[in-house]
Amino acid sequence: MKLRKSKNDVKSRYPKGFWTIWSTVALDMVGFGMVVPILGRYAERYGASGFEVGLLFSMFSIAQFFFAPVLGRLSDRIGRKPVIIISLVGTAVGSFLTGAAGVLWLLYLGRFIDGASGASVSVAQSAITDIAAPEDRPRLLGMLGAAFGVGFVFGPALGGLAALGGPHVPFYVASAFALCNAIAAWFRLPETNTTRAPRTAPVGRRRFAINRYTGTALLAGSAFAGFEATFALFGERRFDLTEGSAAAVFLVVGVMLVIVQGALIAPLTRALGSPRLLSTGFIVLIGGFLVLSVADVWAVLFVALALLSLGQGVVTPSLTSVVADSVAPDKRGEALGVQQSAGALSRIIGPAIAGLMFDHAGVAWPYVTAAVLTLLALLLVTSSDKS
Repeated sequence: MKLRKSKNDVKSRYPKGFWTIWSTVALDMVGFGMVVPILGRYAERYGASGFEVGLLFSMFSIAQFFFAPVLGRLSDRIGRKPVIIISLVGTAVGSFLTGAAGVLWLLYLGRFIDGASGASVSVAQSAITDIAAPEDRPRLLGMLGAAFGVGFVFGPALGGLAALGGPHVPFYVASAFALCNAIAAWFRLPETNTTRAPRTAPVGRRRFAINRYTGTALLAGSAFAGFEATFALFGERRFDLTEGSAAAVFLVVGVMLVIVQGALIAPLTRALGSPRLLSTGFIVLIGGFLVLSVADVWAVLFVALALLSLGQGVVTPSLTSVVADSVAPDKRGEALGVQQSAGALSRIIGPAIAGLMFDHAGVAWPYVTAAVLTLLALLLVTSSDKS
């Protein structure tokens, strides 16, 4: 009898359809993680320069910047399920084009299509907010964030194995992953959007685009993207890290993010609430960036990485939860799409700023700058909350 009760308790913790949405995102991230680590070397086969490789990576975020709000708004009108399926099919087409490309411009086209289809993440977040009670959203969004980590842990390993069959094979495998995922979603994914937005949007529809949370996502995202872009250079200068050891550090950070988002978000949210937890996460991130800027021994580096993992792990689901709570149910898709658009823009701006600071100001300055950007994000949230 006790066993039956515990099983029911476990089921009640996760709304119907949650694990289907979770597995859809996890498989999507596995496919993404398969191709990203090898994309630069792959592009070099077509004569791409360093700048052109960087532009190839930016193409994904540029497409996401423009299309995430559009697909988010579309999911408010026609439902989450069809938009997720369309996005997965687009990812399959983009990955296949990248693998089949014989010239450099086709690589750009493939990455653009893949980026434009990347709204499946924000639409999946919208689906979670549809089925979750407000008090449960941070925990379930944290679990969805853990799916990202799972994808990035297994994706590169599968991509490396697929590459043994030839340089094109990982892209074909990623395409097959996305296509199979779309077919599975067609049969298994529930439609969660029961409150459809009207086809003629009200005058104030675009007001969210200049909402404080958009600026918050842009500032905080730029800070963390700058850290990701320059850490390998920092590690080589301060700690003599090789490419392999830098990748191992990122793997550890990814595992810590999974633990934070999968296990710690629920109790932390119960204790603090999403708005306070978001502010606390920003404070922890500021500390992590500042500690990293002065790290010159391994013990200090580990403290910095632990702070950054904890801070980023709580900020991501907390910000998504606060954004979802700030708008009406029929606007969540667009709101989270705009947030994803701001995140895409931050992945273009952040690495550029951090790279300039690294080259012209010094090894520590990308992280001092990241701390300042995160402080601005914190002030933006807290000052608006008080007003």
